[in-house]
Amino acid sequence: MDKTVNILGVNISTATVSEAVQIISGTISSGKKMGVFTPNSEIILSAYKNENFKNIINSASLCTADGIGVIYASKIFGTPITKRCSGYDVSLELIKQMADNNYSLYLFGASPGVAEAAKKKIEEANPGINIVGCHDGYFDSEEEKNIINDINEKTPNVLFVCLGSPKQEKWIYDHLSDLDINVAMGLGGCLDVYAGNVKRAPQIFINLGLEWFYRLIKEPKRFFRMLALPKFMLTVLKIKFFGGKK
Repeated sequence: MDKTVNILGVNISTATVSEAVQIISGTISSGKKMGVFTPNSEIILSAYKNENFKNIINSASLCTADGIGVIYASKIFGTPITKRCSGYDVSLELIKQMADNNYSLYLFGASPGVAEAAKKKIEEANPGINIVGCHDGYFDSEEEKNIINDINEKTPNVLFVCLGSPKQEKWIYDHLSDLDINVAMGLGGCLDVYAGNVKRAPQIFINLGLEWFYRLIKEPKRFFRMLALPKFMLTVLKIKFFGGKK
């Protein structure tokens, strides 16, 4: 059974990237259905402040530890997560397995044209991958019905939902039962990375847990969003040493 640690009320898996992919692949091969979320510090802090959003996050079958703050928090709460398990890394490894096992994929989210560009890059890097459909993340209620119908007509094993948080988690929560798929994954801005529109941090920044700092250098406008990390850590320390709602 997947082991979890409670971080501010959110159940975060201790799974590594390879273990997370194994869990997801097992769901596909069994014909079952699951939602996968990849909460970072900002998402967990939002869930801590919003009971409804917390319940949505905890509805997922798997929540991986995306971000160095989550790793630090797990150690503070006494159930250390050994390695960061980012959604991007899980998706890359999963794509390789899908290509090897003839599982199908649908890309949903980002700006118009991004999903198609991501599809092309993924196919170039992973011969044999079966990407059965794409749609951008701009839609009204009527177009949403068309998107759901398109997904169900193409019956992908895996759906990457890249609408940003909290929209993607709420969308998966609302529609997972309506979708003829095995796995829905909330993956934030991953389509832009696949497409080459956004560069991921160099490996040295990732290894040092400073990917957030690299992103801040590249996008200074993210400064106020980045304040969520110290707020998150202060909340974790407050609960650890002074008690309160966990």
